[in-house]
Amino acid sequence: MQNSDDTEDFDDRRELKRGWTTGACATAAAKAAYIGLLTGKLLGEVEITLPSGQTPVFQIHESQLNGDSVMVAIEKDAGDDPDVTHGAIIRVSLKKAEKLVFTAGAGVGTVTKPGLPLAVGEPAINPAPRQMIEDNLRTVADTAGIELGVEVEISVDDGEAIAEKTWNPRLGILGGLSILGTTGIVIPYSCSAWIASIHQGIDVARATNITHVAACTGKTSEKAATELYGFEPSAILDMGDFAGGTLKYLRTHPIPKVTIASGFGKLSKLAAGHMDLHSKRSQVDPQFLAKLAAEDGAPSDICDQIAAENSAGAIMEIMEKNNLTLGDHVASIAQGIALKEVHNNVDIEVLVYDRRGNQIGHVPFKGEAG
Repeated sequence: MQNSDDTEDFDDRRELKRGWTTGACATAAAKAAYIGLLTGKLLGEVEITLPSGQTPVFQIHESQLNGDSVMVAIEKDAGDDPDVTHGAIIRVSLKKAEKLVFTAGAGVGTVTKPGLPLAVGEPAINPAPRQMIEDNLRTVADTAGIELGVEVEISVDDGEAIAEKTWNPRLGILGGLSILGTTGIVIPYSCSAWIASIHQGIDVARATNITHVAACTGKTSEKAATELYGFEPSAILDMGDFAGGTLKYLRTHPIPKVTIASGFGKLSKLAAGHMDLHSKRSQVDPQFLAKLAAEDGAPSDICDQIAAENSAGAIMEIMEKNNLTLGDHVASIAQGIALKEVHNNVDIEVLVYDRRGNQIGHVPFKGEAG
């Protein structure tokens, strides 16, 4: 994730190594523990089957056989993805039960708000990992000719502390991490994981009757919008560069009022019609901004200076030096584009900030415009 607005992201053209989700690691630990429970033997490695049919092998980090229960731990390898759970120790303790049951151990969160694909009070072990674990354990049970009946307790070392660096607290998942992953594979710098988090944030806001949220592109705008409105964490959407993904989901899952808060550069891209604000896929257009400045009545020499620049930062310096209200113009155009994208199902306000967190542009909600 970005640390502030209008910063350039990671750029590395080498082949990136894929990794494994917490769900895949928990599956490997559960399967090894189940084999240990049935045979009394602790494995050094274990092979699992992913939903795609791939069969990766996981090294066992730690294991213990304690009478009628077995604990197996796997160290998560997220590959080259900057995942906060990279290196986390995923533990599964298994004991016999009448049926398959999932419980949350230390470091795995509990769902406390509606809107997620799990009921309130359930351990934050998502449906896809549950199914992956069940499929792999059922294969072991079928081979042994027995019915599948075990309690699967999943825990994560230091999971509660790690979870503070994730969306979990604002989604109402308390006490630790979620066990996630639909495919079992972590794709480095995947857009899908971030967009999925945005969707979950919108779902939780709707389910908890939050009627005003802020979609922010970075820490600077998030801090400013929070201070302006006193937002609770669950009312903040970490939109990042995914304006299109956020607005498209809001079109069919509307929240009455959405404040889009962003740095000047990223909002100028939205105003120019870009839905992906990442520096690799859209750029600040000085010619476009010079045209807006001219429409605002800026002298031609100032407009020429803006057109000749190559960064949002330099253009903001010209704006500040010459008292230009270009931020308001950018906000107004961005609002129009966003309203069109959500089919006017949402009322949208736009706030523009400089890199110091100072507001340099604003257009109010249509319902409040006077």
